[in-house]
Amino acid sequence: MWLLAVSVLLGALRAGSAQLSLSGASVIEKNDCNDTVVLPCYVTNLKQNSENAMFVTWKKEGVTIFSYHGGNKKFNRDPSFLSARFLSQPDLIKGVASLVLGSEQATVGNYSCKVTESNREGEIKMELKNSSVSAEIFSWKNCFLQLLTLLETTVVSCGDETPEEKCGSWFLLVERAVIISLVCLLVILCAAQLSFIGLKYEIESQRKVCIIVALVIFAVVAGIGAALFIQDGYTVQNQAGLGLIVIPAVILVPLQYVMFGIVFDSLLQATLALIGLKLLGFIIAVVGFALCVPACPPLHGSVLIAGLAIMAIASLLSLAYVFIMGSRMKDHPRPGKAVEEPLNELQSYVMRI
Repeated sequence: MWLLAVSVLLGALRAGSAQLSLSGASVIEKNDCNDTVVLPCYVTNLKQNSENAMFVTWKKEGVTIFSYHGGNKKFNRDPSFLSARFLSQPDLIKGVASLVLGSEQATVGNYSCKVTESNREGEIKMELKNSSVSAEIFSWKNCFLQLLTLLETTVVSCGDETPEEKCGSWFLLVERAVIISLVCLLVILCAAQLSFIGLKYEIESQRKVCIIVALVIFAVVAGIGAALFIQDGYTVQNQAGLGLIVIPAVILVPLQYVMFGIVFDSLLQATLALIGLKLLGFIIAVVGFALCVPACPPLHGSVLIAGLAIMAIASLLSLAYVFIMGSRMKDHPRPGKAVEEPLNELQSYVMRI
């Protein structure tokens, strides 16, 4: 009887000592900002601390995707997971069996890590899923607070993130929609202003062609940029697309100057203020763009949106100003016209003499 009890106790102790204790997160989130995804797996009670005695197996949905035999230093990778590698192979003897996967190959699902040391083994399971980043509601207060703290804020890129930090999608769908909508609004307002001026005032053919060509070029370039920017992900294409949307918008500032010059012989303070407002909006948009490009998610996306919104407001006010002043001048000559006509009559009289 006593022998049976002792044998059972020794068996229980032997069974307990034959287990490796593994730790790691049960849920790992991935997103478009990540170039790689780390699946954590740590052994806390290794005894031999020898790579030759270790065997590591990673599985997804029960299918082996990566394995390593320490005795013969042999790796085995599934063809669909060729990017799989240890986080730090030298630290394997310290119990670090974490796996690194390329973002494209790190598909969502259930993964497991199994580590064997001689006759002792342990296993841990985890779930990889896409992160759900809550949308940050845009507000003017938030925008101005960001403008005030630009010099104090450090831009953190996804490549430099620590395990405690999480990166979301570069731009949320609603933010992308707002940016593209504002650019479309800029083109529409500029075209409407040009159409009104063309109907009410005579425009030199060469000047008219130049304005139309400049506006069409901006619309085409911005359209190409929107097609690249609207796509999901944080890639060079997204960055280039946003650049094609924001940078060429500078052409709207001299266009506004030229259109005001057609209506008014000398620019009034109000027109100069509207041109300055549009230029200010462009500068803010460029600053926001420069801050968004290296950061994922964009820390100052609202600054970029605010800049484009200011440009749109300036364009709307310019259209309203030209429309109101044009209506008032319907039965009166435009500023400077009253001076031009007597001079022309005097010149004709002198030529007749």
